[in-house]
Amino acid sequence: MQNIRPLPQYLVGRFHGWRATSYSENSAWYRRLATDGQRPRAMVISCCDSRVHVTSIFGADSGEFFIHRNIANLVPPYAPDGLQHGTSAAVEYAVQALKVAHLIVVGHTSCGGVAGCHAMCSGHAPELEEKTSFVGRWMDVLRPGYDRVKDLPEDRQIAALEREAVLVSIENLMTFPFVRAAVESGQMSIHGLVHDISEGTLVQAIDGGKAWVEV
Repeated sequence: MQNIRPLPQYLVGRFHGWRATSYSENSAWYRRLATDGQRPRAMVISCCDSRVHVTSIFGADSGEFFIHRNIANLVPPYAPDGLQHGTSAAVEYAVQALKVAHLIVVGHTSCGGVAGCHAMCSGHAPELEEKTSFVGRWMDVLRPGYDRVKDLPEDRQIAALEREAVLVSIENLMTFPFVRAAVESGQMSIHGLVHDISEGTLVQAIDGGKAWVEV
């Protein structure tokens, strides 16, 4: 294919640096992962945002987290309609094949997807209402969260919606029969977090999302 180009040299240089240091110093571990397969303890669903680096936040090693990233860390409702569902497929694999013990949804401050959802739902982003907008149709998942925050003072709505992105995702996770079964049997627990990019803090949802406390 004519549109495939060589990797930029700055990334090539970084790869060789990693290969000579991190990989070289831990090559036995990487070979074990390749031979034995992955056994992650947790699945993390986080945003595509480049500022959200969950492996760094938790000091995770290779093989520890099964990570799925998408716009605004959203999980859609269970919809076995025979179509293509990347997020639902990742959840299914983590729960049914990998049997993770924890499923963690990580939201964050200053989320562009959440801000876009707020603008769309409040009538300030008509371009996101178009059927051709992939972002807009994805952010439809968060409309129930907007309905819960739209009557708050305007300066509090987006921060509240960032937390709703986590809570709506958890609500939707529980519509998956295999997720609900794993939670109700005690084989897996679900956690909701929001990372403050500027302050470097984490808050977690407690009491069914009625309150948030710092980790």
